Amino acid sequence: MEKVLEVYKRPYDRYNPVICMDETSKQLIRETRIGIPMKKGQDARIDYEYFRHGVCNIFMASEPLAGKRFAEVTDLKTKKDWAKFIKDLIDTYYPRSKRITLVLDNYSTHCTGAFYETFKPNIAKRLLDKIELIFTPKHGSWLNMAEIELNVMNKQCLNRHIDSREQIEIEIEAWQNQRNNKKNKINWQFTDKDARIKLKKLYPSI
Repeated sequence: MEKVLEVYKRPYDRYNPVICMDETSKQLIRETRIGIPMKKGQDARIDYEYFRHGVCNIFMASEPLAGKRFAEVTDLKTKKDWAKFIKDLIDTYYPRSKRITLVLDNYSTHCTGAFYETFKPNIAKRLLDKIELIFTPKHGSWLNMAEIELNVMNKQCLNRHIDSREQIEIEIEAWQNQRNNKKNKINWQFTDKDARIKLKKLYPSI
């Protein structure tokens, strides 16, 4: 936990950005009946019946100090899906960065071997040489600022039934562009000093 908090203390560095990464799933749901639209004095009404169209995955990368975020929708969240997302992050969005510090949870697909399973050895090594992986502790995913971005996205963009991956991609791209244009940053307040007070049971008494 304190290692993650130390990383969050670093000043902004365009050549070594701190990026938080996380993922979430979104259930694809189609309405089976036409709802009643909103009118004066009455909210819109939606029937409780619906039809499931499956699930898609959403990768999220957020650079808190720069007010940037990048999301990608995939069918699955396998090791190869994750490795391809990180490669796009490095080569498309941060090609000029000398090194990227990536904060993420210790999910089983988030491993260095994923790059070698997905790309040729020389490409895998090039990507790994450019990133520093900082894992949040077990049961400590709340330390990942990408979770904040996912929560904002769910509330502002995906807070209703959507029945196709294509529509989700359109919605997320519009939301992402709006947030990036405004350069909405995350003001992280929790420090190691706070941890030693609020989570004192984790620290031994001497």
